[in-house]
Amino acid sequence: MSVIRTLPPLMRTLLFWVIIAIIAGSLLGLVLPAWAIVPFATFNAVFGEFLSFCVPLIIVGLVAPALADLGAGAGKWLLITVGIAYGSTLFAGFATYGVCRAVFPSLLANEKVSELTEPTSAVASVLGDNFEIPPMFSVMSALVLSFVLGIAIAALNPRIIRRGFDEFRDIIMVLIKRAIVPCLPLYIFGSFLNMAYTGEIAQVISAMVKVIVVSIILTFALLIIQYVLAGLVAGCNPVRALGRMLRAYFTALGTSSSAATIPVTYECALANGVSRDIAGFTIPLCATIHLAGSMTKITAFSMAVLFMTGSSYDLGSYALFIVMLGITMVAAPGVPGGAITAAQGVLVGLLGFTDPMYSLMVALYIAIDSVGTATNVTGDGAIALVVNRLAAGSLGKERARSLEAADDILSGTD
Repeated sequence: MSVIRTLPPLMRTLLFWVIIAIIAGSLLGLVLPAWAIVPFATFNAVFGEFLSFCVPLIIVGLVAPALADLGAGAGKWLLITVGIAYGSTLFAGFATYGVCRAVFPSLLANEKVSELTEPTSAVASVLGDNFEIPPMFSVMSALVLSFVLGIAIAALNPRIIRRGFDEFRDIIMVLIKRAIVPCLPLYIFGSFLNMAYTGEIAQVISAMVKVIVVSIILTFALLIIQYVLAGLVAGCNPVRALGRMLRAYFTALGTSSSAATIPVTYECALANGVSRDIAGFTIPLCATIHLAGSMTKITAFSMAVLFMTGSSYDLGSYALFIVMLGITMVAAPGVPGGAITAAQGVLVGLLGFTDPMYSLMVALYIAIDSVGTATNVTGDGAIALVVNRLAAGSLGKERARSLEAADDILSGTD
């Protein structure tokens, strides 16, 4: 750890190491013999099984406490803010689905691969094909269990059990930050090494560039729609309102963290005429629960991966995926790669993603992680405008209860 701290700031970012992993894996896979790839195939086999084991635990550890925190006792305007933020996230998902469904068949027509080959099928790992770490329960069981426990804890407020789940959430966050996220670059390196070895890398890289461009354009379009709607509700000029939020947007581009950008987002909201009371709880709260930008990226990237492999991406399966993803990401810790790690459960459980498909998703997501974060926090300003207008500048008797509930929620924010 002391060696890492001495590195330049750029070299300490997850994005830097992901880019290095993609480039190195793509080049070395073209020249390395099979025996040299075996260690990385072995690591990917072990890490893939470890991820599969952790996914149900991550879902329960993050989703159940989040539902409990947003349950009974929340003030009126707090719940309204949560509803608007979740609605914005769902809109981003369904709108992205519609656009990508129309664009990808022509845009990615020449980028199909028969399959994203499993590392152990191209080059055998030393563990063989029978190595597995079975999860304690299925992804769907984890989702249902999280809802049951989260709603029950919110309704009954059992102090000991609630504290236990809060501490379990802390354990899961440490697991993600210290064990999973640091291993992602090596996992991506192994996947791209394998794709280069099997000859799939040219199509994959070409598709990645196209999909990243599409997703960035979609985030810009999303912000325009959010501020046009906010301007209609709040009675303000949407162009000027969005312009006043640019400082928050560029701050988030640099930090890749919604939480770290809260002070700047708060000041930008005040500049847009939002009252201090409303900005005081909407901005920090939305930094945790409003993930429209992240939803846009994950939906677009997952559809691209499914299209490239010839898999189905019908509206029926994606409707459930978007609804569940919007809830799952609420509990994602504010670290680079946190949202895509928390999203693995719904990607695997609802869309049938394999380990190589998920590793490609991680590479795509982290490549423009800061763009999604910047979209999230800038959209928070639009929500603050709407809530400020609906509340007419005053929380009345709800003020104390709402702010107290917001403080309870934010006590678990990274």
